[in-house]
Amino acid sequence: MIKYDVLIIGGAITGSSVAYWLSRLDPNLRILVVEKDLQYRFASTALSVASIRQQFTTRVNVQISQFGVAFLKDIQTYLGCDPIPVTENGYLFLTSTRSGASTLRQVADIQNDLGAETALLSPRDLSARFPWMTFDDITLGSLGLRDEGWFDNMSLLGAFKMAAKHQGVVTVQDTVCGLYHKQGRITEVTLQHAGVVQAGAFVNAAGTSAASILQMLGDTLPVEPRKRTVFLIDAPKARYPNAPLMIDPQGYYLRPEHDRWLCAVIPKDDQATHPDDFEPEHQQFEGDIWPALYARSSAFEQAKVVGLWAGHYAYNTLDQNAIVGQHPHWLNLYLANGFSGHGLQQAPAIGRGLAELICHGTFRSLDLSDLDVERVLSETPFPEIAIV
Repeated sequence: MIKYDVLIIGGAITGSSVAYWLSRLDPNLRILVVEKDLQYRFASTALSVASIRQQFTTRVNVQISQFGVAFLKDIQTYLGCDPIPVTENGYLFLTSTRSGASTLRQVADIQNDLGAETALLSPRDLSARFPWMTFDDITLGSLGLRDEGWFDNMSLLGAFKMAAKHQGVVTVQDTVCGLYHKQGRITEVTLQHAGVVQAGAFVNAAGTSAASILQMLGDTLPVEPRKRTVFLIDAPKARYPNAPLMIDPQGYYLRPEHDRWLCAVIPKDDQATHPDDFEPEHQQFEGDIWPALYARSSAFEQAKVVGLWAGHYAYNTLDQNAIVGQHPHWLNLYLANGFSGHGLQQAPAIGRGLAELICHGTFRSLDLSDLDVERVLSETPFPEIAIV
């Protein structure tokens, strides 16, 4: 029978980060990562628009992303790979209500208090900075002036995997079929191809499949797949490569992608989708995005879709915040789930924190206890409002 010290279920960005940090903190650990598809065809990591920001509404999420961007900027030191540049165009949050403006002011105070550089912009300020857009309906905007933008998602995943491999981590393509436990501890798993594997500790980093892993133990997790369709559009009159990622109160986001643009609907009341449903919602651009986009800027008059894809958020229905830590029912099970669309940017800090918890029994670098499993079991939300 095969035996490891730690078995990680899920080998996309979060699982690979945990594996890297574990093997860095304790080089003697025998670590196995089990990933069902090493081509990552449907992984949230691969289908992400790969952005990072400081503009969150909870202090811990700001701190998590601050480490994430610092990690990216010093990635050669951490992972020994080529640089992964961050296009620091910033995030621009817009609101059209007084209450929304009040919220932007409050959270900007939190962000700036932690060392971010979030600027609050009046409609006049916005028009001066972005003269190709109209802001007649806007009450306030907030713009991250540094450490916000986007990067190459698959380069980061590849760098984590390669560094972990060099540190002795074993990764296999396989599927977890069963979990077995005794006296509140998981003892072994059954893999579809490799059979039974024992381990001392187990990590659930299974993304949108996280709840199904808990179901094998007769437990539940409020994480489900939510579909998001991303459109690549060409707008010949709109060539603004230095534009930020804009979150419009009309219900979409938009950012430049070289000489084109990426955009998607931000749903208000969507539901869970089937785990195998990756069919793009073609009608969203013409029906939901383009009218609002054209109203924001007439430069998008001739915009047309030149590509599209659908990916899934691992959506935490309780509070849209990550679930990170040791499970109180299963003392050797650790969770890193429910990131609700911001898992890629949070992976460096989450992987480090979970590795510290496994190796040392506590968070050492950054306290992630606000994201613990207890709040989920007690149904006590710790909400993150800024979900894009």
